[in-house]
Amino acid sequence: MKLGRLNHVGVATPDIDAAIAFYRDTMGATDITEPFDMPEQGVRVAFVNTPGAGGNMDGTQVELIAPLGENSPIFGFIRKNPLGGQHHVAFEVPDIHAAHDWFTGRGKRVLGTIRTGAHGTPVFFVHPRDMNGMLTEIMETPRHD
Repeated sequence: MKLGRLNHVGVATPDIDAAIAFYRDTMGATDITEPFDMPEQGVRVAFVNTPGAGGNMDGTQVELIAPLGENSPIFGFIRKNPLGGQHHVAFEVPDIHAAHDWFTGRGKRVLGTIRTGAHGTPVFFVHPRDMNGMLTEIMETPRHD
């Protein structure tokens, strides 16, 4: 397995509209997606697109994630961190199943199963205790057909 591009940093927020306003009004973000619900994950999501090389909008994203209710995995994080904060980092891989085998073969604790993430690609998460203290999302590289 080979480390791929840092796709996004997940930021948990108790109020996604306030977080969008912060990135737009304070940070100067000009490309922010409309929020959308992912009920199967228990979250509401929006992406802040950052400029890449040459100013094009293919840089790393900030994924804003808010809980949809008390059963959301983000709910506990927000309860412990009322202002929200950095929740996870996400790295791309060309083959999600090969990456899954790589991590589990090295004794890393994968949380849950491979599932569809907010980009519409397969993802899984690796426990922070096995990843230098960071909850890490491994995602298959999005295809731009």
